[in-house]
Amino acid sequence: MEGVAGRSYARVYRVQDRQDIHEFLVRAVERAGGQVLFASPANRAPLYLGVETAAGDRLGLLIYHFRMKDKLIFNRPADEVRGQMRYGGDASWHEEEHFVGQDVAGVDITLMLGVHVEGDVLLGLQPSIYNPMPLGISFYAKAEKLDLARAQSWAVWEHETKPGKRRTEARSAGLETMIAFTPERLLDYALLERRATDLKLDQPLRFSMAQDVTDQRLANEGAASGLHELEQEFSLSSREIIDIIAGRGRLKVAVRGGVAEHHLERTLRADPAVNTVERLDQDALHDFDVTMRDGRLLRVECKNASPERYASGDFKVETQKTRASKNDPASRFYRVDQFDVIAACLYSPTREWAFRYQLTDRLARHATFADRLAAMQPVTGTWSPTLAAAGS
Repeated sequence: MEGVAGRSYARVYRVQDRQDIHEFLVRAVERAGGQVLFASPANRAPLYLGVETAAGDRLGLLIYHFRMKDKLIFNRPADEVRGQMRYGGDASWHEEEHFVGQDVAGVDITLMLGVHVEGDVLLGLQPSIYNPMPLGISFYAKAEKLDLARAQSWAVWEHETKPGKRRTEARSAGLETMIAFTPERLLDYALLERRATDLKLDQPLRFSMAQDVTDQRLANEGAASGLHELEQEFSLSSREIIDIIAGRGRLKVAVRGGVAEHHLERTLRADPAVNTVERLDQDALHDFDVTMRDGRLLRVECKNASPERYASGDFKVETQKTRASKNDPASRFYRVDQFDVIAACLYSPTREWAFRYQLTDRLARHATFADRLAAMQPVTGTWSPTLAAAGS
């Protein structure tokens, strides 16, 4: 049957042996202080729950749920808990792409969860990273991280993704924010996911937001308090945030690194060594054209540094695009001639809107594609606190 207003947006799978997960998630809503108004059948996936929170908000939750187990896996560390993305038979993994359902109206919230029924804990995965779904792959969490979540109800960490046997291009190398939480925090997690998805936050800002709500009960706040935390976190008024979004075409759909770019533009315009700053708003181009007082033109790309540092204490920044073009794995990585300088925003690891700059020709190259930059770059002492110093 044809859907109305694009509301038939998720592929439905027949599943078996999910009754305990179904009951666990329904009970989790109740333990979180909410009420389940509607629940789709246990033998269908994803699970759809219509929910009312304790604050009276109504939420639609589209949940892709996958079982997690304590089971030793050959060639894997013994302290890991494993989950597997598995719907349907093996043949369907390769016949066609399995896209994650996203409500075109922006009303329902899509969640991707590892469910450890016996451990009484859930693991939140980032849906955009697994879209299309690489069905059949495994995902893991350290037992100590799940223990931490059980002890304090919420745990956040950073996971480095790598190619696998079934996955050579879909996610490639990069970083993912992992959030483990107890069932009492399910609705808090859902509201966090809605905020992060609506703003299309990149990984460092997503990580920072997840850390900031560790002790907050978002589901009890009510709709009226929606953006208050964002105003504090971004050091901008709600009017400024709206103006940023309204003035940039890409930000009407996705904020991504827009807040960091805004602070970078403000920093550059206040720099006495800078003559002009032109902000670009075109796909496949760098973020700024900057003309220095000495006449040099520098193409500047802005990236958010990771919230977590290397063991050496150096910051790290991810220098790659969200996904590769089909049949071209190199397209996810930036060409070495694509911009002149990278500006790493240090807000996520330091909570300060400060930047470090480095010339592109001094960055590490990709191990496989010689004309591309490596996905991860250490922000060492050779990076400069000003653009003028980096470009000299």
